[in-house]
Amino acid sequence: MKTALVIGAGPAGLAAAHALRRDAPDWRVVVLEATPHVGGISRTARFGDFRMDLGGHRFFSKSKAVNDIWAGLLPIQGAPSRDDILLSRPCHVAPGGPDPEQTDLVMLRRPRVSRIYWRRHFLDYPVSLSPATFAAMGLPMTLSAGASFLRASLAPRPERSLEDFYVNRFGRVLYSAFFEGYTEKLWGVHPSRIAPDWGAQRVKGLSLWKALANVFTPSSKRRETSLITEFLYPKYGPGQLWETLADRLTADGVDLRLSAPVASLETAGPRIAAARIADGTRIPCDALFSSMPVKDLVAAIGSAPPDVARVAAVLPYRDFVAAGLLVSRLAIPNRSRLPALPGLVPDTWMYVQDSSVRLGRVQLFNNWSPYLLPDPDRQVWLGLEYFCAEGDDLWSLPDSDFTALAASELRKIGLLAPDAPVLRAHRVRVPKAYPAYCRLLFLLSPCPRLARHLLQPLLHRPQRPAPLQQHGPLHAHRPRSRPRPPRPLPPLLPLVRQRRIRLPRILTFPPSPEFCLMAPCHPFRHLY
Repeated sequence: MKTALVIGAGPAGLAAAHALRRDAPDWRVVVLEATPHVGGISRTARFGDFRMDLGGHRFFSKSKAVNDIWAGLLPIQGAPSRDDILLSRPCHVAPGGPDPEQTDLVMLRRPRVSRIYWRRHFLDYPVSLSPATFAAMGLPMTLSAGASFLRASLAPRPERSLEDFYVNRFGRVLYSAFFEGYTEKLWGVHPSRIAPDWGAQRVKGLSLWKALANVFTPSSKRRETSLITEFLYPKYGPGQLWETLADRLTADGVDLRLSAPVASLETAGPRIAAARIADGTRIPCDALFSSMPVKDLVAAIGSAPPDVARVAAVLPYRDFVAAGLLVSRLAIPNRSRLPALPGLVPDTWMYVQDSSVRLGRVQLFNNWSPYLLPDPDRQVWLGLEYFCAEGDDLWSLPDSDFTALAASELRKIGLLAPDAPVLRAHRVRVPKAYPAYCRLLFLLSPCPRLARHLLQPLLHRPQRPAPLQQHGPLHAHRPRSRPRPPRPLPPLLPLVRQRRIRLPRILTFPPSPEFCLMAPCHPFRHLY
């Protein structure tokens, strides 16, 4: 019997095991997970009777195949959830679905409410030209924002970075207020050093012109394709789905091993022959599926070419720390038209646009699922996200000091009363949460020039040359443009395809959460 080895028991790894068990039942499937948990960054962290979602994971897909897999694991609710009952809130239920008050294996339908928290005001996300926005900004800033937007519209900047992308669409004033600080918190790099295509992926055509058009467009016709108003969510957080899938796979014969980090990969010519885990156990394999960080994957292959190893060694990742704080109530009243539990606002999460604090985002776990805490109508269970780098001051701060920092920042921005106590607290460190090497133009490393030189072929897509302008029948020249960048080293991937550099053949998933959720119905991709 042939053996397929899957590295990682996160969404991508479990999806690979699911597809192998479904489509190749005659293969033996072994899944190796470095941590004691399944789900990866999408796991649910437990702290007594409290549960934390590490990052806020919405379940939404336009793929029928993906939705069918989810429904097969956790059926959609057929009766109101606890907060729907307490608030007398209408909800969409599936006929014949399970009652979340009676059973645990259920997927909830949740309203999507996320806003920007700026200067103790709630603003729409994305930014809209609403009366609340004008009231929060004030007349001087509103006039300044309008003038800067007109300047950006009349004389747009060449889009060489994410900063140029945002300034062209919102103007310098709104960019500085709502995009610059938060982006730098998230990635640890100023937007002027991030590729502009990241904005095109995340913003999906939103701009101040769209906001102006929405003022005169009926609300029923406003729908940006990147935004949704409702999503699915497991009763006990996203990890419940992956724990259920792991149980199904184990019952179906998949060999799932937790706390089994891969120490090295053995090669035999152009293929992976075996994996050796930390305790010395050797597992031979006929096929390998990897969802571990590319940096660690290449390091585990001792025979990787030196150029490839050097590139992988400087690939940057963004880590974060999630802190769960239990308080009695928030200090801000609910002034929205949406109902909320006592002491709460209706948001599932809020973006903290305040450069005076290091806090990036706040989750209100009560609104994700009322079953993530014992008393959702009497206490408020908050999730605070701090983006950092592994080993820095935030990462290394003792738990008690970190809790004190988190509480002080909540009080500073007005979310928590000055005398409000923190009833309970829990902290989770998440290493290598977000790959940053596809977005950064310049890397903060011990040798940034060399890092840029090595990674430039991987970071930039080839662009078409500017069209020639004819000046007479025999003369042509290119229009003036910005100076040419330094000539990069030859790209590594074409050299691999030309067989000038040999790598072991590995099947791997890109570390994208969206791809992870699509993995069961998506063909596997080659690393090169």
